[in-house]
Amino acid sequence: MFKISALCLALALSASVRAADRAAFWTTTQRGGNSFNRLPPDTRYYQDLRGYGASWVRLSYDKWKPEQRDFLMGNADDYQQLMASDLATLKASVAKAHAAGLKVVIAPLSLPLSRWSQNNQGKFDDRIWQDKAHWKAAGQFWQDLARALKDTPGIAAYNLINEPAPEKQGGLAEHASAPDMQAWYANAQGGSHDLPAFYQYLIAQIRAVDPYTPVMVDAGWYGAADAFVYWPEALQDKRVLYSFHMYEPYQATSGPNLMRKQPYRYPGEVPFAGKTQLWNQQRVAQYLDAVNGWARSLAIAPEQIVMGEFGCVRMLDSCSQYLDDVLSYAEDKRYHWAFYSFREDAWDAMDYELGQAKVHWRYWEAMEKGLPDPVKRSATPEFEPIRKRLQQR
Repeated sequence: MFKISALCLALALSASVRAADRAAFWTTTQRGGNSFNRLPPDTRYYQDLRGYGASWVRLSYDKWKPEQRDFLMGNADDYQQLMASDLATLKASVAKAHAAGLKVVIAPLSLPLSRWSQNNQGKFDDRIWQDKAHWKAAGQFWQDLARALKDTPGIAAYNLINEPAPEKQGGLAEHASAPDMQAWYANAQGGSHDLPAFYQYLIAQIRAVDPYTPVMVDAGWYGAADAFVYWPEALQDKRVLYSFHMYEPYQATSGPNLMRKQPYRYPGEVPFAGKTQLWNQQRVAQYLDAVNGWARSLAIAPEQIVMGEFGCVRMLDSCSQYLDDVLSYAEDKRYHWAFYSFREDAWDAMDYELGQAKVHWRYWEAMEKGLPDPVKRSATPEFEPIRKRLQQR
């Protein structure tokens, strides 16, 4: 009896230590990278990311080979339970990251009744936003996953869903004015497009089995920095990180810009929200001030704000300047951040260690054959704005 009681006490203390560690991690600025690879990263991958100075990795598993139709979920159309072999693969990858000295944020791209478009023949899956009854399966999934991961060393947070967009087919224009967003939410509140309420529901399901692990919530309209502005209050849970993604002005930072006869440059005049505007360091700061102003108005501390993704196409001459301006803002505000992305093996456009050169043909050959990416990387001038800040302690 004594041995059993001692064991129970030891387990309880261990869980308590992990809970405190997860909360304490986010009290100082954390800098990391995104992992959106088609194959689970190997040990060297995590070691090299840590070697640059990163403290965390935002890990997406949706491109990994699933046991059934959808990784972990089995089938997003009819979620029943976690797939055991997929869960083992995820835990093994988390263990490798943890061994390398990285904390891990789990970041699903899909949820039940909300399949990521790239796994859905390019179609936006809006089912989860059509009926609040559709939230139930997502809540069950997250409760199951939290139960499975709550005692796993290395976990730093659960990012509930990557880049949600309930507004997309819900009647709100992207980058609408703050008054228009707030008016829209006044009508949407309490309905199936109510993103804060959706998050409150998921968090309640998680807290039933895991009271401690922080949760990370993306803004609406694909994580847009200006899409928090309609949230009238912070979420009730105290262990919440609020995340935005930064690719604006998208017309200048994205792949299609390379195809233009005269690509948009940064700094320069770029279309945004229906108007052509001058985008430079000051305009970047002005845009990101939407997050800062919203957080300050609700007394949300800087250590609760995360720039969960940011980037630009590396072949553009102005990419490094853009990265520098975006990071300068985040560092000034003491926000956590993770660059997009680290050594992605399915898309090379934001792999800054490759510089501006075309990637070697073996990269594409490996992708076609489902083999590990063979291309060697190293620091480049394009990576420097990120590298030098990862070195900060």
